[in-house]
Amino acid sequence: MIKKMMLLTAAAATMLASCSQKKNAQQTGAEENDSIATVYLTREITPEALVSIYKALGVEATGRVAVKMSTGEGSNPNYLKPELIKDLIAEVDGTIVECNTAYSSGPGNEQDDRNTSANHWKVIERHGFKPAFKVDIMDEEGDMKIPVQDTTHIKYDIVGNHMANYDFMIALNHFKGHPMGGYGGALKNLSIGCGSQNGKAYIHSAGKMEVLDMAKLWTPEYIGDQDGFLESMAAAAQAVTDYFRERKGIIYISVMNNMSIDCDCVDHPEPVKLEDYGILASTDPVALDQACIDIINNQQVTAKNDPTDLLNRIDKQHGVHTIEHAAKIGLGNRKYTLTSIDK
Repeated sequence: MIKKMMLLTAAAATMLASCSQKKNAQQTGAEENDSIATVYLTREITPEALVSIYKALGVEATGRVAVKMSTGEGSNPNYLKPELIKDLIAEVDGTIVECNTAYSSGPGNEQDDRNTSANHWKVIERHGFKPAFKVDIMDEEGDMKIPVQDTTHIKYDIVGNHMANYDFMIALNHFKGHPMGGYGGALKNLSIGCGSQNGKAYIHSAGKMEVLDMAKLWTPEYIGDQDGFLESMAAAAQAVTDYFRERKGIIYISVMNNMSIDCDCVDHPEPVKLEDYGILASTDPVALDQACIDIINNQQVTAKNDPTDLLNRIDKQHGVHTIEHAAKIGLGNRKYTLTSIDK
């Protein structure tokens, strides 16, 4: 199914003009917003560093804390590992939250699927997240609608109804490529990641399908408006951010390791060609994604570190447009300062 998704999205992407990725974040802020966000960076990727960069934000996760992250498709080795996140989860007494996927890996791969709660729980356990952590599949018992500010494509966001059980969210993102979005970071984790199965269909179809129909969803009739899909992700990400800002808060942390051109949702991803870089964090998800993109753009090609394929995928799928639209609708700012917390 992932290959089918990639082919359909590639066909849609040929209709798009090429988008240059070679921009410095200090020069590409939203025109209507002159403020500059702060993005914190550590070059260490350790459990201790993850806690340190959380504390550097100066925002305490209080109340019932949801840690939104991907626990990975069954045979994907690149997801954020339990041993890396364990100290942060303990620090905030958090619950890992996920939602079921809107696709299957195909016949014979049912053991790797996450499109049913029963199979999803098996993968969660196999990857070591259960019973080590509290884990919640937010749409296991249904979904709910939350408001969106930008109604260009979607009229609301459809999320797992267990989201109502939480006061604060840490969007713990694994930055990497993505077959359809070009890249996966904070904005995708907030939108597709928090979307129920119906919500994922609604976003992917840019508002054409509100109730998941797997037989129809991945057809050109529903998947053909690439920019509409990316803009719908931005709108849904803003909806989740608004939801938690009205409660106790939300912060964003991105880990730049194991960066394949494929997402953690791909069962057998392409090989990793980039060296691990570090962990970034911000209270602005737009600035955070922009900073990660800029870091990839500034990588030098060496025998052990080659950003070419990832940059080509982002460009082909017009991936930076998600960031552009998120800034346009006021979710955050593309201008930022990068502040190291390393001694």
